[in-house]
Amino acid sequence: MSFYNVIEKYKDIDIDKYLENVSNYDVLRSLEKDNLDEYDLLNLLSKKATKYLEEMAQKAHEITNRYFGKTILLYTPMYIANYCVNKCLYCGYNIDSGISRKKLNINEIEIEGNEISKEGFKHLLLLTGESKIHSDVEYIGEAVEVLKNKFPSITIEVYPMDEEEYKYLVDKGVEGLTVYQEVYDENIYKEVHLKGPKSNYKYRLDSPERGIKGGMRSVSIGSLLGLNDFRKETFFTLMHGRYLRKKYPHVDVSYSIPRIRPFKGCYEKIVDVKDKDLVQAMVVMRLFDNQGGINLSTRESLSLRRNLIPLGVTKLSAGVSTNVGGHSQYSEDTSQFKISDESSVSDIKDMLKDIGYQQIFKDWERF
Repeated sequence: MSFYNVIEKYKDIDIDKYLENVSNYDVLRSLEKDNLDEYDLLNLLSKKATKYLEEMAQKAHEITNRYFGKTILLYTPMYIANYCVNKCLYCGYNIDSGISRKKLNINEIEIEGNEISKEGFKHLLLLTGESKIHSDVEYIGEAVEVLKNKFPSITIEVYPMDEEEYKYLVDKGVEGLTVYQEVYDENIYKEVHLKGPKSNYKYRLDSPERGIKGGMRSVSIGSLLGLNDFRKETFFTLMHGRYLRKKYPHVDVSYSIPRIRPFKGCYEKIVDVKDKDLVQAMVVMRLFDNQGGINLSTRESLSLRRNLIPLGVTKLSAGVSTNVGGHSQYSEDTSQFKISDESSVSDIKDMLKDIGYQQIFKDWERF
């Protein structure tokens, strides 16, 4: 069974109509429950629920403190290549975008890793563009071998792979996988992914599960908010997380809530996602999945991240450069998008200390 079968089940349900008909009673009843079903999830994602956002936030804060305490895991992304063969209308890596392309060699990867490790990071997110031609599995594996002595936890955000390819990278030292579906609505997915392997909706949808079967101990999922109604996208993101948790209870499942940021190119159908919408999506994530990790990246400003941390956040990126090799060398712009928070690692540490939180660089040991 695939999560696609779960999505198919909801195609006969008019989710828009259900959301419109949610009552105050429905919201309050769901808010009182500890174990939420899919209808509770829709109730709390409805427009009616915005009246009770403060109460929802308070409960999300209490749950987060209960399971995670006042600690935040810090990590940083490392971009080693930005070649891409896909034509995605919303992405700066689009094959036709005209951005500068770059790929680090193994020596440059080691230098980049040395610079990042000086900041104290032990969790590293390794990223490439989606091109198996330019960044094949062996190249990614070589990068991991060079970096794993510096970083006990290496996760990847690359192109979707087959199960055996994921297993190969796990054997090299990768422990986690990030794959964002971008948009769960299949019709919109086809509209924005015009060309390339990424246009295969089902193959991407099943990537987290193939990664788990290949040995990944953690997966991070999410949709790119701005391509569709955030309520429906958050609903399917959380249902996807529940599907993975029930089927693979030994695996850590985390969520991310990225909003579209400015990039080289244009997409005219972007759906506005306000700060209040982001808050609702995040607190509902915490209410629905008490123990799931929630990541808030530098797509959001420092002030917004500071305010949202108590409501459910468990992971923050820090000291971020989205340029290929951006930590160790100057280069022309090779970034996928423009970040909102350019704070240094020390700035993030100071912010966390100021609000009574402790940063963590390392939270597990490989045996």
